[in-house]
Amino acid sequence: MHHNDFSALSDRFRGFYPVVIDVETAGFNSKTDALLEIAAITLKMDADGWLSPDRTFHFNIQPFEGSLLNPDALAFNGIDPSNPLRNAVDEQTALEEIFREIRQGIKDTDCSRAVMVAHNANFDFSFVMAAAERAKIKKNPFHPFATFDTAALSALVYGHTVLAKACHLAGIGFDNSQAHSALYDTNQTALLFCQIVNKWKRLGGWPMNIDN
Repeated sequence: MHHNDFSALSDRFRGFYPVVIDVETAGFNSKTDALLEIAAITLKMDADGWLSPDRTFHFNIQPFEGSLLNPDALAFNGIDPSNPLRNAVDEQTALEEIFREIRQGIKDTDCSRAVMVAHNANFDFSFVMAAAERAKIKKNPFHPFATFDTAALSALVYGHTVLAKACHLAGIGFDNSQAHSALYDTNQTALLFCQIVNKWKRLGGWPMNIDN
């Protein structure tokens, strides 16, 4: 694939393909508590090296057999796992679809593997990896431990770690009534990450001056 220097994803993040993820769950323990919702947004880079959201994937998830449903967590995110209108699928169906699209994106962009971008990334990463293990998915495209945490990046760039506040400081709208929906939070996180990456470019931080 032909591209200009520093104008492709394969040049920008050590060859990693960034994918923004958010999950909604029935608790904090990825091994025991149900994964209830997942959204993923892939990113693209134009010929001038500017990053923007690309494709969106979203699934409501059926609690895995034997999983725990913490009432406090359900009250917080407003999810009723038994509601048939959710059209929920099992973990394997959701992850195989998302992972297949991510692997295609890696191939199309000449990247080496995916890296998860998330707000307080360790939480989302742990649930996705635990679900992939339960589903016995062999071709997991994500790096096994590296993540890009927008909470940490927001603390550096905007002086705040809360997603809604960081978005506000970045000039990105945030509707608190839609928060704690995986789809909405993923979209806002993707916009925030792109804003941070592009801001660094505008400030002259990318491409790096190797002479400094």
